[in-house]
Amino acid sequence: MEQVIPNVSGAAAAGRQADTLEGWQHGGKWFSYEGHAIFSRMGGRGEPLVLMHGYPTASWDWNRLWPMLVPHHNVLTLDMLGFGFSDKPADYPYSIQDQADLFQGWIEQLGLSSVHLLAHDYGCSVAQELLAREQEASLPFQIRTVCFLNGALFPEVHNPLLIQKLLRSPLGGLISRGLTRRSFERNFRRLFGTHNPPDRQDMEDFWYLLTYNNGRGILHRLIQFMEERRCHRNRWVSAVQKAEQPLRLISGTADPVSGAAMARRYRELVADPEVVCLRNIGHYPHLETPWDVFSAYRDFRQRAAGA
Repeated sequence: MEQVIPNVSGAAAAGRQADTLEGWQHGGKWFSYEGHAIFSRMGGRGEPLVLMHGYPTASWDWNRLWPMLVPHHNVLTLDMLGFGFSDKPADYPYSIQDQADLFQGWIEQLGLSSVHLLAHDYGCSVAQELLAREQEASLPFQIRTVCFLNGALFPEVHNPLLIQKLLRSPLGGLISRGLTRRSFERNFRRLFGTHNPPDRQDMEDFWYLLTYNNGRGILHRLIQFMEERRCHRNRWVSAVQKAEQPLRLISGTADPVSGAAMARRYRELVADPEVVCLRNIGHYPHLETPWDVFSAYRDFRQRAAGA
């Protein structure tokens, strides 16, 4: 099944955040993981819905979708280790496997027997690892549904930006520490569609989160997940292909990194694929056109419940 949703001018305005970044931080809670502080947010009622953010941003990415989701779901999210308001240790062995351990332990400590996952970018790889663990009967809770947003589910069609390639190179440490705001903004804006680009306040918030707790200094360590995707490609692709729970991909097709090509590959490799394509939308559909993402997600959950 495939749906194509054209972008409507002004759609993003319907989902503008109901909070400031400062308010988002003040409304959160911290817990400890491996001796490090992890920032989390929780709200709403209903079945647990876990939101998993992308690289190099944080849970704040969900701020425009948050007020639409909390009336219907018990929404939970966190800043993964090395991101946002969570700790960013300099010499930590960052990995997708470890971030999956973080989510698994958190969900288990909350006493949740089942969850739904809504994942973006880096978070998609974490969700794939959790799916693989469930299929191995090593997960202490059930994953009811999974919805992916613009993630590199299939590394063979992932098209990283030049700055991402440089961060992965032997010069990555220098590139990371020397990253300027101007360079960050120039590269970050390339990820967005032309209709709803980030505004000045958006860029202010993203830069603040990136540099919080010396975040620039570890970008080259975090981005090694791209190599993990290659190494664990069969495991993580197989987890999607073998999944028994309902899955959906919502794709901003103007994304230069993991957009239209990723959606095509999803249709090729996943049986009975559910794909919703958002035209003229880039890598961050939940920021660019949150109402369309919410509508597509609501439809997905309704179909899943009916099935």
